[in-house]
Amino acid sequence: MEYGTRSEFLDRLAEAVELASTPYPLRVAVDGPPATGKTMLADELALLLCTRGREVIRASIDDFLRPRAERYRRGVYSPEGCYYDSFDYGTLDRALLDPLGPDGDRKYQEVTYDRRTDTVLFEPVAAAAPDAVLLIDGVFLLRPELIDRWDLSIFVYAEFEQTLDRARVRDQERLGSTAEVERFFRRRYLPAQKLYFAEASPTDHADIVVHNDEPQRPAWTVRPS
Repeated sequence: MEYGTRSEFLDRLAEAVELASTPYPLRVAVDGPPATGKTMLADELALLLCTRGREVIRASIDDFLRPRAERYRRGVYSPEGCYYDSFDYGTLDRALLDPLGPDGDRKYQEVTYDRRTDTVLFEPVAAAAPDAVLLIDGVFLLRPELIDRWDLSIFVYAEFEQTLDRARVRDQERLGSTAEVERFFRRRYLPAQKLYFAEASPTDHADIVVHNDEPQRPAWTVRPS
């Protein structure tokens, strides 16, 4: 286990990215349960890499959601629905991961769905440089359907009560009340994570596991190559 300041940790991640050389854009997953801080971490790492001269494609699994009717067909609070029905992995592969992979043409779309309007988007195709870095954050990124898609993977963890406290602030407007935030976490999100751990054991496969209870003093473990 390594410990350090936030800036030291970000430097360590940037170094890991620079060491993970590929002849195509490097695909980096930032996985973890809701409200652990993975989006903030991915944003900070993207900014740091840009200052070091790398082209960064910043994406989120939430931009590849299935329509609301499909996501909640098992029920709004269903953990099985959360784990099995939330995301369109076929579109994620076709639009983003395959084009940036070893046999891809580097022409990609980083967004295909708008959660606010529950509509499919048809964004213009962009072209990535050969040495670009894809940084995508989200839940369930180390599941069996995706595990072989990543050139570097990071799993961000925090104690459940910590994440719930953060979510009460972050998600109150979207879900309507702190009581509804807690209901979603305890009935849908946390049991879905238990399903995920049982099926995929993500912390056994991640290259770097981050303990993010104290974001300014993180601790991390690097899996041997």
